[in-house]
Amino acid sequence: MKINKILMVAAVSALLVSCGGKGGGRPNFGDNEFPVQSVQTRTASMQTTYPATIKGVQDVEIRPKVAGFITKVCVKEGQAVGAGQLLFVIDNETYQAGVRQAQAAVNIATAQCNTAKLTYENNQKLFQESVIGSYELESAKNSYASAQAQLSQARAALASAKEQLSFCYVKSPSSGVVGVLPYKVGAMVSASSVPALTTVSNISSMEVYFSVTEKDMLELSKAAGGVQAAVNAIPAVKLQLADGTVYGHEGKVTKASGVIDASTGSVQLIAQFSNPERLLKSGGSGSIIIPNHDYTAIIVPQSCVSEVQDKKFVYVLGKDNKVKYTEIKVNPQNDGVYYVVTDGLKAGDKYVTNGITKLSDGMEIVPITPERYEQKINEQAKAMSAGDIVGAMKK
Repeated sequence: MKINKILMVAAVSALLVSCGGKGGGRPNFGDNEFPVQSVQTRTASMQTTYPATIKGVQDVEIRPKVAGFITKVCVKEGQAVGAGQLLFVIDNETYQAGVRQAQAAVNIATAQCNTAKLTYENNQKLFQESVIGSYELESAKNSYASAQAQLSQARAALASAKEQLSFCYVKSPSSGVVGVLPYKVGAMVSASSVPALTTVSNISSMEVYFSVTEKDMLELSKAAGGVQAAVNAIPAVKLQLADGTVYGHEGKVTKASGVIDASTGSVQLIAQFSNPERLLKSGGSGSIIIPNHDYTAIIVPQSCVSEVQDKKFVYVLGKDNKVKYTEIKVNPQNDGVYYVVTDGLKAGDKYVTNGITKLSDGMEIVPITPERYEQKINEQAKAMSAGDIVGAMKK
């Protein structure tokens, strides 16, 4: 008996819920009574989400300046490195030979320059003693100047050869974390190699890129008095990660792009987040959550709203107790339970909260309070027999 009673109560509850749920069904009271609620302004805490891409503050692609075979990989993927740390070594035998050759050229040029200097100094003495003329003296001077120029040229060639040799030792230009290592020892690489040797990302803080529509950006800019003022006025934002969890640190929108993407009609914004635990990775994805607090919002349950061709309507009660099928505008962001009405209703208006599928425009009703409506449901549930329930559930 207890089991049967429990099953009956459950059936009644299911039946009444299906009658009074979203879509507006109502119990058959046998009269024209409908629950009516007055519109009131309330505090609305909404949020807007935007798809986002996560990047390090500094993502540096590492590419070699010289061509050659990789002879050593000095780091691992995900390893933290400092500025100037050695990452790769490229075969440098040819470049070492170039340095030796350039050094030999410097030695030769130095010797020639020294000889030319001695000749010039000796000719100066001979000229003072009137042994030689000015022509011989000027010739020795010019030879010495030419030898000096050749020495400078040889030294420049040596510096260039050493620089080329240094390019064989690929170092990190900044501190960060090593990305993917697509090349192994023995691979042939060059400055034009695709992909790059790796990427070093500074992830101490992260930049999260997202876009808003041109219309939204214009509204924000006009309200704040400029683009940068609008950016500064955006409250602290949150980041929803790819697994659905919310990142533990709030971020701040810091920059807005100066141009509008013609293909999407959107403006790119950048929010900065600290990343002390290194949970965020460059190249990741997520969603930016911007809170939006409207302290004068009109909120109505979605269950009392009907939709026709992407338009939304409610039944508003007139002074003659006749309902009017009224179109409303709502904020596209909602919590799945309530709508924030932006147009079509004002404080003090009365609207029907349940049973809207039984209504028609201009229909006269007997308004009751939502509390009385619930009371009548309970009374009807108690009065229903098992046969009534079974019959109703078969419909």
